[in-house]
Amino acid sequence: MKDSQTGYSIAMVAACPFPANHGSAASIREMSDTLSEMGHDVHIVTYPTGQDEIRVRRAKVHRTAPFQPETNAKVGPSPEKFLFDFQLLRLLCRVIRRERIDIIHAHNYEGALVGIMAKWITGRPLLYNAVNLMADELAGYRFIRPAWIAHGLARALDWFTPIFPDHITAVSPELKDWFIEHGVRAGKVDMVPAGIEPELFDNPTPEKFRQQYQINGRPVVMYTGVLNAFQRVDYLLRAFAIALQTQPDALLLMVSPLVSESHEKELKQLAAELGISPAIIWIAPHALEDLPSYLALADVTVVPRPECPGHPVKLLNYMLAGKAIVSFAGGAKGVRHLHDAFIVPNHDYEALGRGIVTLLNDRTLAAELGANARATVLADFDWRQICRKIERIYDQLLGVSPAHFRALNEPGAPAAAER
Repeated sequence: MKDSQTGYSIAMVAACPFPANHGSAASIREMSDTLSEMGHDVHIVTYPTGQDEIRVRRAKVHRTAPFQPETNAKVGPSPEKFLFDFQLLRLLCRVIRRERIDIIHAHNYEGALVGIMAKWITGRPLLYNAVNLMADELAGYRFIRPAWIAHGLARALDWFTPIFPDHITAVSPELKDWFIEHGVRAGKVDMVPAGIEPELFDNPTPEKFRQQYQINGRPVVMYTGVLNAFQRVDYLLRAFAIALQTQPDALLLMVSPLVSESHEKELKQLAAELGISPAIIWIAPHALEDLPSYLALADVTVVPRPECPGHPVKLLNYMLAGKAIVSFAGGAKGVRHLHDAFIVPNHDYEALGRGIVTLLNDRTLAAELGANARATVLADFDWRQICRKIERIYDQLLGVSPAHFRALNEPGAPAAAER
């Protein structure tokens, strides 16, 4: 039981390897630790797998089985995850009862589905953190064949999942608008973006990688992230081929936290067909602690995903690193053209290539965009600010006014389990 000066007791549902050096797993860890530092009792309910070199600072982690270190987590659906999800539901219900959980906070589709069932069983309110739409991603995982079945299932999940949570947070305005346009009551959904930890990029050490990969002063274009088909890395390769026509000494560094042999093989084949293979360095996997050092090498960073209702975490990393960014409009969340990014029309990889060339040629503009990008991310995407918004949603779900919540945290106030 919590003492009288703690905040809410929260069950974070992370239906994924955790912790891990990519996307949602990183956001869940950073959000949970920030909420813990704000005085809330956060319990992360997750799979047995994860990366043991990544530290969870304050939140408590509950696993469906003893921890199994995993260096190369699989992104997307897989047969073993169905068993994990059944075990996750059982564990979540136990944690809710044992820890006297006030709120279920579920992330992504599998987490939301597990959270919905736990809500029905335990009666606890459910907050769903939506980061994507299945229609944009499910077929790209190539788990369900043929593709038309994956598309049909994706549309069904996009319709079904938002019905049952008590509240939804969407990580981008586009995703919030999609929910409202498809029947979700406007008062039920808020836009709450992913965030950053400002300290992450304070001490990069790029020289070790500069020497390792023999960059030797060549201009560096960089992509960081997974290589799944929905990321449209093929567009980046075609754009880089255009950039090489005017910047023949440029290098493209493909820095991925995970090894994906099938996707990498396809992309390397495309690079060979384009005649650009000698100018590309493929790096995978990399440790989270090395990401700032890799990004410190970059002259231009790229977001090549056009359809992106969510918020690319790589974009936030580029911004925090103070790097010049070229992005399709669909991936350019929270940034403006020629203020803190160079934004081009969706699917126009020739324009993407011209944007890369522009920033490689105009180092003054590149430096200005990078500095503005860092200022934007520090002002708008600090987890400490974002978690205050989440805290207010918790207040609403539990029927507690902010003033009442502060009073509950005074010495002598009843613990949340007694409220």
